[in-house]
Amino acid sequence: MKGILLHGGHGTRLRPLTHTGPKQLLPIANKPMSEYCIESLKDAGINDIAIVVGGIGSNKVKEYYGDGKKFGVNIVYVEQDQPRGIAHAINICKSFVGDDKFVVFLGDNIIQKNIRNFVTDFYESEAKASILLCEVDNPSRFGIAVVSNGQIQKIMEKPKNPPSNLAVTGIYMLTDTIFDVIDRLKPSWRNELEITDALQMMLEEKHKITYHMITDYWKDTGTPDDIIHANNAILEKMHPYFNGKKDTTVVMIGNVMVGEGTILQNGSKIIGPTVIGKNCIIESDCTVGPNTSIGDNCRLTECRISDSIIMSDCTVYGNVKIRNSIIASNSTLKKNDLEEKVFLLGEGTQIFF
Repeated sequence: MKGILLHGGHGTRLRPLTHTGPKQLLPIANKPMSEYCIESLKDAGINDIAIVVGGIGSNKVKEYYGDGKKFGVNIVYVEQDQPRGIAHAINICKSFVGDDKFVVFLGDNIIQKNIRNFVTDFYESEAKASILLCEVDNPSRFGIAVVSNGQIQKIMEKPKNPPSNLAVTGIYMLTDTIFDVIDRLKPSWRNELEITDALQMMLEEKHKITYHMITDYWKDTGTPDDIIHANNAILEKMHPYFNGKKDTTVVMIGNVMVGEGTILQNGSKIIGPTVIGKNCIIESDCTVGPNTSIGDNCRLTECRISDSIIMSDCTVYGNVKIRNSIIASNSTLKKNDLEEKVFLLGEGTQIFF
């Protein structure tokens, strides 16, 4: 089987974080969110992967993943000129797929469950497609499936009055039957070729579509709150490690991960689950955590940070309390204000108070 990773889109709901790069490269627990998708495909035995790129930061995707060898997979790239929909992105991978069965993974989906058994079941079945469903509290945000007696009855895209709460997650197992269907699709009101419309057409034409339920964690990271929530969930599952240095005044509580070259000193407190990258300096009574990711090469002084993501090469100092925030790389924040603040800062931001 082969894999397709969708890495396009504009990420408008995540601006200013996505002004300088694709949302799928935004880090969760110090790793780009799309890397979790690569790992999931690899764990399922899929090593040949096409990454569909387009829009802002396509070159950054290619620079990060390269030919895939350092991730243990083989990667090729397929260019999508405009965001014309998931079905269109799948269709332009026709020559890559050939007549193999394949798995499509949206690069902004985070799933903690291994999909190997789902992939194996599909590979050995006669189904023309298989989808993963998850119960959600806000079904109008998603494609929705209606299921009765163990069979999918209907699939629709973001209905205003959802008839069920079963979201179609961004993981699809497909055969080459889908290409003929997509060729006959008409654009939706968004002027996109919707994968939900293609799946619905397959149902109407009596093609067999199976499904599995995700009862573990799944998140479509479309908003800053989604990213922070996913960051917390990933951190809770990580195993603690300490590869840095600390003095005797430092307090560490709970599940803490610290990278090489990082120095903790001067009465700092780290509360897990928290991950701190390489070559950081945390000093002067800082409190970091819980549910916090600090990227590489950061310097934090006298600040309080919790439930947040601070990307690489950032400096935060002064009596500032930060919570539920995302601060992009190469940013500097100096603030002498004990009032708790929420920040959403794009790359290279500098704020001085």
